[in-house]
Amino acid sequence: MNRASLTVDPALRVSDVDPRLFGSFVEHMGRCVYTGIYEPGHPSADEAGFRQDVAGLIRELGVPLVRYPGGNFVSAYKWEDGIGPREQRPRRLDLAWRSIETNQVGVDDFLRWCRNVGSAPMMAVNLGTRGLDAARDLVEYCNHPSGTYWSDLRRANGSAQPYDVKLWCLGNEMDGPWQIGHKTAYEYARLAAETAKAMRRVDPGIELSACGSSNQQMPTFGGWEATVLEETYDLVDYVSLHTYYEQIGDDRDSFLARAVDFDRFIDAVVATCDHVRAKNGHRKRINLAVDEWNVWYQSRFAGEENLDWAEAPRLIEDTYSVTDAVVVGDLLITLLRHADRVKIGCLAQLVNVIAPIRSEPGGPAWRQATFHPFALTSRHGRGTVLRTDAVAPTHETAAQGEVPVLAAAAVRDEESGEVTLFAVNRDQGQPLTLDLDLRACPDLTVGKHLAVYDSDPEAVNTAEQPDRVAPRPLEDLKASGGRATAVLPPLSWNMIRLSGDR
Repeated sequence: MNRASLTVDPALRVSDVDPRLFGSFVEHMGRCVYTGIYEPGHPSADEAGFRQDVAGLIRELGVPLVRYPGGNFVSAYKWEDGIGPREQRPRRLDLAWRSIETNQVGVDDFLRWCRNVGSAPMMAVNLGTRGLDAARDLVEYCNHPSGTYWSDLRRANGSAQPYDVKLWCLGNEMDGPWQIGHKTAYEYARLAAETAKAMRRVDPGIELSACGSSNQQMPTFGGWEATVLEETYDLVDYVSLHTYYEQIGDDRDSFLARAVDFDRFIDAVVATCDHVRAKNGHRKRINLAVDEWNVWYQSRFAGEENLDWAEAPRLIEDTYSVTDAVVVGDLLITLLRHADRVKIGCLAQLVNVIAPIRSEPGGPAWRQATFHPFALTSRHGRGTVLRTDAVAPTHETAAQGEVPVLAAAAVRDEESGEVTLFAVNRDQGQPLTLDLDLRACPDLTVGKHLAVYDSDPEAVNTAEQPDRVAPRPLEDLKASGGRATAVLPPLSWNMIRLSGDR
């Protein structure tokens, strides 16, 4: 049996976790909005048309932040189309996903829904086909109290109090040739800078995120971030990065190690941010918003250019397996380990579209396998991340080279002293005995161990079998004398909670 060890010491602090690390994403794409979160006539729908069965699962998932309305969708979106009486809203062609957009859900509807599910919004503005003027009008509509055209229109539309939206994205993936209104780095940087200035004049208290690279395979990666930050550094708070992973062919070992690549991606963007800071003598640090990340089997997607025009079509509704759940849990561990610089994360997306929650029109909603590591990490991963330099066996992978079989992150609740360890065993065949040195935490004597694993790594949840994949309690954890041991099953995501005997 493989064996690994790590030390848990409250003195080895990385950073407090920003709860917004556990955000998600709602885009007007496929069935994320229509028959996802919103379906008038569904047995569970409230008076506004939003599904309460889905809302309940979202609250259980624990997403304190939801990005909206895109995504590629935002780059040709007229936000004014989605306000006012629903019967007067126009139907539009969505060029991003070749869909018919009914605009039955818009700014007011989404922001009220956010409050209902207990999430804060992260609003994106259109810097593809529009720009500064539409962006500052939207901030005024959302955040100004009253006495102006847009704020009074919001009041007339039923929201007397401002929404107080604090977090804004300056466009989406503007480095991508697929983006409506694609721009060069300098073109985008100048537009983002001037838009940021205008938005902050409307509301000086907002936070802004500039577009980074869509992925690290972009030919402009690194140079794009440097150019954008040269123009926007003192005007923004975050730079975004997006990443998606999938298993290629039969190479599950490389797929299980993709968090190693994610770690390198984050390090590279941090290095670029700090280079611009040092070069230009800036005082503040730019943090990161990983506002799109997930497992996505992009090779199965036909491409938007091959889609027929349709209203709320079924797009990229990947069904996730135990293996996918372990990878998602591993990516969450990477986010926690970088909590000093990654302050915002958005699992893309929330419902139906590459999502932890699935729903059927007029029918049930259920948890995908990936739901469980996310929900448990969001619930128990709040507090202070501790540095855990694990000693573990390694194995060779085709795509990532030699990687450790163990990935782990520890989070301490400062009030209770409880420590939660999140750990992945990437080995497909061997269990991993994990030895924990707890001598710096002598009160940690009681523990619980939950794991997501299965004898069939391709097991999935469906409408017919919604609980086929679920966390399982294990009775192997032993803690005493400043030490603890647990056995991580092969190909598993694990949560070990350690507390005092009280």
